[in-house]
Amino acid sequence: MPLFGTVHGVTVIVIALIAGICIREGRRGLLWPRATLAFVCLSVFPLNQLVLAGVDFEPPLENFIPCHLCDIAAVTAGLGILTRKPLLCELTYCWGLAGTMQGLITPNLAFDFPHPLFWTFFIQHGVIVIVALYLPLAMNWKPRDGVIPRVIFWNQIYFITAFTVNTILGTNFGFLARKPNVTSLLDQLGDWPIYLLWLQLLAILLMTLLLLPFRRSINIWRSDGIGVNPKHE
Repeated sequence: MPLFGTVHGVTVIVIALIAGICIREGRRGLLWPRATLAFVCLSVFPLNQLVLAGVDFEPPLENFIPCHLCDIAAVTAGLGILTRKPLLCELTYCWGLAGTMQGLITPNLAFDFPHPLFWTFFIQHGVIVIVALYLPLAMNWKPRDGVIPRVIFWNQIYFITAFTVNTILGTNFGFLARKPNVTSLLDQLGDWPIYLLWLQLLAILLMTLLLLPFRRSINIWRSDGIGVNPKHE
């Protein structure tokens, strides 16, 4: 798929329009956006497996293992929007807007419209971003004190897990083994393994910027030591 081409631009605009509709209807108190977004988040990986079963080529091994960050973010988004569990919502907000959003801007996608893998890619990445926006804008969700160190901790858990799986299986989860084949922000961060360090620092910077709107009601860097603020449940 041509990067920043007509199809790419129209697709991103459509996702933005869907996000606007869901947020507007959610703010009106309607339940269907929340239920629909949760269903799509939790069904998108199985749907992708059905599509892969019908392709006429042999997909890479990593396509069958839900270890990409966006695969995990889809689960946290689906469960987070249903249960409003604090950690799930925090991970969804940070991973969705700091990570998955990059997939919409520079998609690592070899298939153009209307290939089924085009649809599953943008459905998965789009719904995660929509949920990340829906949580604060439609559900009035707020993160807890100390959200940044907490998400950094889980980032490291993912980093170690994905790096270990990549080493054993020769996969490229999280683009920790090599950069994607398409143009991306990673191209500006140096060669492997230097870009892995810059990737961590960039993630912290992006999360800090994304959480600034909440700074008047919470301390995004420090916690009270309890770990849960009841009013944000």
